[in-house]
Amino acid sequence: MTDHLSVTEDKKPPGLVRSSQNLGAGLFLMAIALFAFWQAQELPRGTLNAMGAGMLPQSLAAFLFIGGLALALSGLLVKGEAMERWSLRGPIFIFGGIILFSLLIRTCGLVIAGPVAMIFGSMASDEFNWKEATVFALILTGICILLFKVLLRLPIPVIGAMLEPFFPF
Repeated sequence: MTDHLSVTEDKKPPGLVRSSQNLGAGLFLMAIALFAFWQAQELPRGTLNAMGAGMLPQSLAAFLFIGGLALALSGLLVKGEAMERWSLRGPIFIFGGIILFSLLIRTCGLVIAGPVAMIFGSMASDEFNWKEATVFALILTGICILLFKVLLRLPIPVIGAMLEPFFPF
């Protein structure tokens, strides 16, 4: 005998949130965009003919906000995945890699800070492999040195102050 008062999954009245995962991700992207826009507020925007230093970060922040808004709205309108449990492993290793890079870049330079940060950040994945992470980090560091130091001529220390006595060139 079935109970006529019970509500089945199919007849459950729809709530406001249809995909908590999309809503959460959209709100997170919007928060990052607002923070980036706020931080770039002091930079001069300039015009399209003479772009200022704030044009790119503020434009990217605006596009990120629009994408986050679209994702959040899809969480309200389209049925999708529910928010899943997540561990702290990913954020700890990713933010840890950023902190390691910021601590090592001036003293050891990009040649050390790059691979250390990338290998540490790679440990965020459950599929971490030392050999793959090391090869990836070394190749990407070489590309970063070529791009930022050689092609763009940015003042990024390749060999930091701590390593300069060992490399007198």
